[in-house]
Amino acid sequence: MPIPAPLPPERLHTACAPETLGFQSSAELPELDAADIHARAVDAIRLGLDIAGEGYNLFVLGDAGSGRHEIVTRLLEEERHEGPPPADWCYVWNFDNPSHPRLLRLPCGRGPAFRDDMQRFVEELMPAIAAVFESDEYRNRIEALQEEAKQREETALRKLGDEAQGLGVALLRTPHGFAFLPMKDADSTLSQEEFEKLPEERQHELGEHIKTLHERMHRLMNEFPRWRRELQNRIRDAGRDALGATVTHMIEDLQPRYTDLRDVCAHLDDVLKDIVASGESLHAAPHSDDDSDTLTYSGSISVQRYLVNLLVANPADGTRPVVYEDHPTLQNLVGRIDHLVHMGTLVSNFTLIRAGALHRANGGFLVLDAIKLLSQPFAWEGLKRALKSGRLRIESLSELIGVTGSVQLEPEPMALELKLILIGERLIYYLLGQYDPEFAALFRINADMESEVARTPDNTAAYARLIVTLARRAALPPLSAAAMARLIEHAARLAGDAERLSTQTQPIDDRLREAAHFATAAGATRIEREHVDAALDAHRHRHERIRLHYQQEILRGQWLVDTAGSHVGQVNGLAVVPLGDDSFAHPVRITATVRVGEGEVIDIEREVKLGGPIHSKGVLILSAFMAARFGWTMPLSLKASLVFEQSYGGVEGDSASLAELTALLSALSGVPIRQALAVTGSVNQFGVVQPVGGINDKIEGFFDICAARGLSGEQGVLIPRPNLCHLMLRQDVVDAARAGRFDIWAVADVDEALELLTGLPAGTPDADGTMPEDSVNGRAIAGLKKLAQLRHAFGDDHDGSSEGAGDGISSAKED
Repeated sequence: MPIPAPLPPERLHTACAPETLGFQSSAELPELDAADIHARAVDAIRLGLDIAGEGYNLFVLGDAGSGRHEIVTRLLEEERHEGPPPADWCYVWNFDNPSHPRLLRLPCGRGPAFRDDMQRFVEELMPAIAAVFESDEYRNRIEALQEEAKQREETALRKLGDEAQGLGVALLRTPHGFAFLPMKDADSTLSQEEFEKLPEERQHELGEHIKTLHERMHRLMNEFPRWRRELQNRIRDAGRDALGATVTHMIEDLQPRYTDLRDVCAHLDDVLKDIVASGESLHAAPHSDDDSDTLTYSGSISVQRYLVNLLVANPADGTRPVVYEDHPTLQNLVGRIDHLVHMGTLVSNFTLIRAGALHRANGGFLVLDAIKLLSQPFAWEGLKRALKSGRLRIESLSELIGVTGSVQLEPEPMALELKLILIGERLIYYLLGQYDPEFAALFRINADMESEVARTPDNTAAYARLIVTLARRAALPPLSAAAMARLIEHAARLAGDAERLSTQTQPIDDRLREAAHFATAAGATRIEREHVDAALDAHRHRHERIRLHYQQEILRGQWLVDTAGSHVGQVNGLAVVPLGDDSFAHPVRITATVRVGEGEVIDIEREVKLGGPIHSKGVLILSAFMAARFGWTMPLSLKASLVFEQSYGGVEGDSASLAELTALLSALSGVPIRQALAVTGSVNQFGVVQPVGGINDKIEGFFDICAARGLSGEQGVLIPRPNLCHLMLRQDVVDAARAGRFDIWAVADVDEALELLTGLPAGTPDADGTMPEDSVNGRAIAGLKKLAQLRHAFGDDHDGSSEGAGDGISSAKED
């Protein structure tokens, strides 16, 4: 099998030729909406917006920075002008049950007028009431009623006095009330001595008369409170009659504007009835500039209860609302009821009801970030309750957790009809679908944004128009064709694929703005390629502190990585370190040791719980490969250990399994591995090398170390052959490869990797299955035979001691 040749420089970076773009300046290009590269998702969004059925809310999936919010906003701006107009909503006083404010629905745009009309009505009501009760007509009528009542009492008393006088008894007024005394003549009464001188019969007669008169006086005194209550009722009726004429006129001025709104007319009738029923008590109620403190749902009398709390007002043109709630707490979604402190007590009223995002978006669209929603206590459950019931009830956290100790307002719920659009990562969508059984019924449409698009000539041209759109919206200078080509190459690098372009417009937009800064600083009228390169270099420089730390520690010899010489059982692997929106890679030493055993391969990373499940799977797969390749002719009598040297954190992924396998075969065969090479790739049970991620970072990470130590022309990296399409390497790496100072090989299986790493043939079995003795596989078989002979010589009972004698290492048995 011939050894693979290094990859030609043209395969290491798929450039975008400026001349193929068909323009000299981006000013020549038309704009392109980001939605045009997400056709599948846009069709799904339009479908969800068009279907009015229950549960047809939307979940927009996509990567951060892919323009999800912008696309949704643009589509909603188009949609909001279609469909039925939304309603205005307001809360008013409930005259039957003040703790349950009534909700009125008004046509779009008429809520503010109703609120303002009732505000003016209240402002005019107090002067009107004062005028009624202070008028001469009303005062004369009240005085007449009071005089009539007074005369009634006086007449009753006079009549009783006349009757008493006819019986010889005088009715006298005293400081303590009325008294009856026997009369001597018309102007005087008998003294006690004079009374006792009367005949006994006359004394008895006068005593009986006085007793009877006292009883009649008592009955008359009991009548006086009833007569006075009748007077108060007549005064109250007079006040109602006086108010009725005035307020009826004021209400009649309002009603013609709302004849088409039955609920509003009914409320105005209730207002009229309440004012008339309240009568003089409205005039007697304290009034100040701020009546909100005295208006409580417990029923304190105040004209403020005739106001209107306009909860939601929409434009009169019928445009449906589009609401984006950036802080979706429960109360910000479903509304809240504010409170005032009155005499040390928290009180509330219908004017303190505040709308939430669901109120404001009713009849239109509500857009929420899924992660922000799910991070707020009770918000997700409260939102689901509203969507499922179709009714929006204002809830408070104190009610939900049961800590409130006072009577709460219970506003009438609002009928809810809107489209909810959640925007989030794919992981959130699938987790909700897995763990929330109600999720699928509420979000029947998902719109999955593209993460990348194929790098075809048509898509490349469309991507250039997209970049032009980003530049024009930010008022940036135009781009030259070379600058555009460089950004398109960067989009391929972001996708990690030379044949794809990333749809994450945010990183492109950021680099575009930074390039515009460098162009402006240089006095250029348009963005050139060198300005884009400067922006990319500046971005890399900002994020390279940790990368340089790794590199310096390797160059100082603190982290042991060789880039020259050969060593048995030791190979350079490549590890990727993700850092937010950036990542880098660095070489890491992987070693393997073997001794007499029972065919076990110990993953030290897993034994100490630093290895993730995928890494452990990769080690088990290479163990299966070893058993499948060498276990046909003899039992495997080895025990091997694999480890990432100087690894103090978690190890995850199977991209080092090719390196681990070659290190193990080197240790078994005794053939040294060239330390000038690094290896990445995973293997399957048949030794086929499979693609891995982060291939560009990995190559550049090893290149940087080699370049810092000096490129000798012997260094290079082995990558899986399927990763060829992903190569978008930096220009300095490509230049070094073109000069023959750094090579990159693409290998298809472990045998090709072995030949490059060792300089020996891997070995192909003949017709009898025998491997050439001078091949790596042949020497590995010889090593296995030697281990088997050692095990046989010492016997199975001495496996533990022979293991210790072989390499002085005591290892726990693998789980």
